[in-house]
Amino acid sequence: MARCMVWMCYIVMAIVGSSLIGATEGARAFFVFGDSLVDNGNNNFLATTARADAPPYGIDYPTRRPTGRFSNGLNIPDFISQALGAEPTLPYLDPELNGDRLLVGANFASAGIGILNDTGIQFVNIIRIYRQLQYFEEYQQRVSALIGSEEAQRLVNGALVLITLGGNDFVNNYYLIPYSARSRQYNLPDYVRYLISEYKKVLRRLYDIGARRVLVTGTGPLGCVPAELAQRSRNGECATDLQEAAALFNPQLVQIIGQLNSEIGSNIFIGANTQQMSNNFITNPTAYGFVTSKVACCGQGPYNGIGLCTVLSNLCPNRDAYAFWDPFHPSERANSIIVQQILSGTTEYMYPFNLSTALALDSMKN
Repeated sequence: MARCMVWMCYIVMAIVGSSLIGATEGARAFFVFGDSLVDNGNNNFLATTARADAPPYGIDYPTRRPTGRFSNGLNIPDFISQALGAEPTLPYLDPELNGDRLLVGANFASAGIGILNDTGIQFVNIIRIYRQLQYFEEYQQRVSALIGSEEAQRLVNGALVLITLGGNDFVNNYYLIPYSARSRQYNLPDYVRYLISEYKKVLRRLYDIGARRVLVTGTGPLGCVPAELAQRSRNGECATDLQEAAALFNPQLVQIIGQLNSEIGSNIFIGANTQQMSNNFITNPTAYGFVTSKVACCGQGPYNGIGLCTVLSNLCPNRDAYAFWDPFHPSERANSIIVQQILSGTTEYMYPFNLSTALALDSMKN
């Protein structure tokens, strides 16, 4: 009975939180770390092949131009910014990120990176995760010069942080080629444990340099993306080895979130089971208004899953009907569904509670 009462409180706070987000959280800074799922243009400023700065990327973005987002339009951070009542954060490398724009926050993410430094080496010049954290410290120095160190610390401590890592450590490392260096070094369960132990260090470092409300997303359904169907599937079934990797990784990620929160003595970190969120519309696309969850909107070859999305690719006329925009990344509409679950999903999807509940709890402290 007591447990039911606790969860009733969470439900009430979630409802209150959703109504308060726009009213009370507009001034809250937002910081983003991770890979191509959340990169909004940092790689545009780097000499790398991991970039989305050419059409038809951005075809449904408000400007109708490519921005560096690996999407036809908005990505996950954009929808979270909307929920916060804030403008989208600029890439940290963007020269326009200065003055008052710094106070909105910053996006440090870089397509191609992983938890490990050797992930994405084929992309050469990308911002690996510890470099992203160094940029975060540099950002704090810049903001301190603008508003003073005390106010800068208050801004950072009061911010929402999103971090998305892990998928590339499988797709662009362990399973990149047969008998990769990492797959020779580790069997899959040991590799996952190694990744998780390294991820815990990243998250702890994020806390140590000021993050106090951190949303951590798991990997998506790695074996079900069109790129993997094109290479590994005979009849449209998901690749079992990559699905096994995600199934091992995500529960262990929740475990270290629980450990960190326990060590710190506060629910700083929130886990989002993005694999389960995505599985819903992958296994039953029509229930979510999608025509297909197997074929990418933009691409070529089987399932439009070969190579990159370019001006020469097949391009679907209705992006909202496709769960995947390109061979690896969700469509804008799929991103919006994922963020709705992040905001209001049950404990099946969010641990220890959803983002609306977290924001409601934070508003009570202010």
